[in-house]
Amino acid sequence: MIRLNEHIEHTLLKQDAKLEDFLKLFEEAKEHNFLGVCINPLYVKLAKENLKDSGVKVVTVVGFPLGANKTEVKAFETTKAIEDGADEIDMVINVSKLKDKDYDFIINDIKTVKSACKDKPLKVILETDLLTKDEIKKACELCVKAKADFVKTSTGFVKNGLGAQAEDVKLMYETVSPYGLKVKASGGIRDKETAIKMIEAGAERLGTSSGVKIVKG
Repeated sequence: MIRLNEHIEHTLLKQDAKLEDFLKLFEEAKEHNFLGVCINPLYVKLAKENLKDSGVKVVTVVGFPLGANKTEVKAFETTKAIEDGADEIDMVINVSKLKDKDYDFIINDIKTVKSACKDKPLKVILETDLLTKDEIKKACELCVKAKADFVKTSTGFVKNGLGAQAEDVKLMYETVSPYGLKVKASGGIRDKETAIKMIEAGAERLGTSSGVKIVKG
C-alpha cells in the first residue's frame, strides 16, 4: 500500500499567498505527516521555525520560475536559502540554453548550484511542458552528468501547461534511475488517482498544493 503522505511536498508558491496561508500550510504538513513543504526562499526561515522538530523537510526553489537567472545568482540564492535552513533545493533549468543545445552551459549551471548545496539534495526542474521527448531525455542525461539528485517535471507556472504527465515521469525515471537519481513529479497533481499514477510511473516525490485533498482521497 502506498503511503501518499510520505511522498508529498506540500506546496505553496503562489505570488499572492499571505502569512496566514503559509501558517496553514505548515500546520497541515504536520497534521498529515507530509514529507516536506515547498515554499519560496523568503519564507524558508518562517517554515523552519514553524516546522521545528516535526520531521517535515523545508524545500525551496531557486531561479524560479523561469530558470533564466545567471548561474552565480542561482548559486547565491542557494547559499542564502541553506543559511536560512532549507533542507533541499529545487532549481529551474535554463530552457533556452537547452533548446540551443548549449549543453556545457546547462552542466555548469547545475554543477555550480549543486556545489552551493553542499550536502543538501538538489532537484532540477526541467519544465517538461516546453520540451520534446528527446529534450526531456537529454536534459535528464545532463542532470546525471552534473550529479544532481533528482529531476523534476514542472514549475506549475507555464500558461496552459499540463504539468506532470505519467509518460514523461516514466521517461525521466528510465533515464536517470540507473544512475541513482530520483524523480519528482509536480504540476497538475490534484487528486489521489493522479498521485498514484505518478508514483507508479517512477516518481519518488510529488509536489502539489492539493496534498490534503489527496491524502483524504
